[in-house]
Parts: sequence; structure tokens; C-alpha cells
Amino acid sequence: MTIAIEGSEEPEENPVSRIIKVTPDIAGTFLSRNSVNRRLDVGRVRALAEAILRGEWKLTHQGIAFDKDGVLIDGQHRLHAIIEANTPVEMFVFNGLSNDIFPVLDTGRSRSAADTLLSTGAKYRTLLSATIRHVLLFKMIPNDPWSGARAYVSNDRILAAYNEDKDRYGEAVSIGRELSKHLFASQTAVAVGYFVTTEVAPAAELDEWISGLKSGASLDPGDARLALREVPKETPRRSSSKRRMGMRDQVAIYIKAWNAWVEPEKAGELRLRRLGKREKMPLPVEVKFER
Repeated sequence: MTIAIEGSEEPEENPVSRIIKVTPDIAGTFLSRNSVNRRLDVGRVRALAEAILRGEWKLTHQGIAFDKDGVLIDGQHRLHAIIEANTPVEMFVFNGLSNDIFPVLDTGRSRSAADTLLSTGAKYRTLLSATIRHVLLFKMIPNDPWSGARAYVSNDRILAAYNEDKDRYGEAVSIGRELSKHLFASQTAVAVGYFVTTEVAPAAELDEWISGLKSGASLDPGDARLALREVPKETPRRSSSKRRMGMRDQVAIYIKAWNAWVEPEKAGELRLRRLGKREKMPLPVEVKFER
């Protein structure tokens, strides 16, 4: 569609757009016309492919673009994702764009997950989006690094997860902000730890757990809550090392303390420290009856 602007002259040849169902074969054909695109981000391709397979693909203005010479100048990640997912999707295909626009493609600020949550009216969106992302990583790749290409989580998936369980995520963020004042861990790590333990514990038990962590009052020396409160004192800090404890380690320590509190008879000598090289992420122990 061409929109005429008063007082301006239309160019001799306008770009043309149309909606096409791009199959894996068509995607391969389009990619054969690729000569100037950026280096492929495998993680982004995988994330887009997984979104397609989950049925989360949506038709937007972002599609595939060719210049006047028929060279692909935008959309290579979407095309590779279609091939990897082996699933056709509808998208806009633009033809006849100016040959000199490639340097200005995708130079705007990317929409963050916190931006995506803006429409929900939720508070503390940056913390909320980080919490949701790491809860999803805990469920998807608990024993792999939570950084790099494999750890990419799409904004759509974060928004969908929030809409499915918004009350518990909101509560986790609130607890994370408050409880992190008393612990070594970040607000995000505490929120994630709280969220995943709420799935296996009745509210009354969680209240006892949280109140003990907040006050530390009248806790026995062997109480796991006291041990968790004292992690900073027991964690050696090398003045020459500026490496921060990673999110997986922080969440793991929180869960280890939880498990030792739920099943003190199995805790043995509790050691709250970073995950070992081959150590797996602990899973929260379920509270099956009133303690």
C-alpha cells in the first residue's frame, strides 16, 4: 500500500510488500540470495524456532526484506528458524528497498522483557522479568549455564509465563525485594528460589521459613535458615577477585538451605557454597505434612 504525502513527490519505484506463507523450501531459496547480512546468531535462531514450534509466532511488520537488486538484507534469522522448525509461517516480504539502507536496519534499542510487561501494569518490571526468565531457565536447563545462546528466553514466553501465574510471580518479587536485605543473594535469586519452593510447600510452612530468615531470632545453631543468613560470613572473599557469584549458584544455595530445613535428618553437614563442576542443580524438597 502506498501512502501519498501532500507536497512530496513519489519515487519512481516504490517498495512492494505482501504477506507470504514462507515454507522451509522458500526460506532456503530466500537465503540463497543473502550476501550482506550479519553473522548468524545460533541462539537467536534456536529461540525463534522453538517459538514457532510452540505456536507463538505472530505476524508483525518485521519480516523479510530484499533490496532493488533482489539481495536479502533483513530476516536471515527468521528464515533459518523456519528451516530449523521445519514449519511454515506467514510474514511480510518486502521487495525493492533502497540498496543503501542496510546500515540502519535494526539499530534502534531492542524491546526488553520489562518493556513487554509494561502493558500488564505490574510493578518492578525489571526484577519481575528477570525472575520469570530465571524460573524458566531453572525448569528448562537447570544443569546448564544460564548465560549464552542456550539461555535465551523470548519476551513472548516471559509474558505468557507471567499471565499464567501472575499472582505467584508478583508475590515472589515482593519476597525477593524484602528478603534479599537479610541474605547474601540478589533480589532475583531470592525471588526465583521462593517461586520454585512455593510449588512444593503449603503457605503455612513458607510463612515459617520466611519469618525465620527475616528475623533470625531464636533459631537453633543447626537451623538451615540461620546457615543461609550467615552465608556471607562463611563465603571467602578474595580481594583480588571481582567475580560475582552466578545466578545458578545463588538459587542452588537457597534451595539447598530449603531442603535441609524441610528434611534436617538428611542434611548432614550443610555446606552452602557454589555448585561443583559436575554438581547438578538441587530440586526443592516437597513438604508433605505439617512439620
